[in-house]
Amino acid sequence: MLRTQLYLPEDLRQEINAVARQEKKPAAVIMRELLVEGIRNKHRETTGTAMNRLASLKVKGGPSDLSINLDKYLYE
Repeated sequence: MLRTQLYLPEDLRQEINAVARQEKKPAAVIMRELLVEGIRNKHRETTGTAMNRLASLKVKGGPSDLSINLDKYLYE
């Protein structure tokens, strides 16, 4: 494990300490758990949700032969 210094606003540090006391864990453990959870949630988007986001953009237009000549448009 590597040591990392991090500046936190006082109110956030107080919240972390409160959670640590409530869960009877060290504040460092709480911070690591929260960081892991946050990173995993940030990158949780599935292919389906990505496609839904793209569809919600309702982009119109483009070449009429796009599906036939996709490689041409992507790689040339």
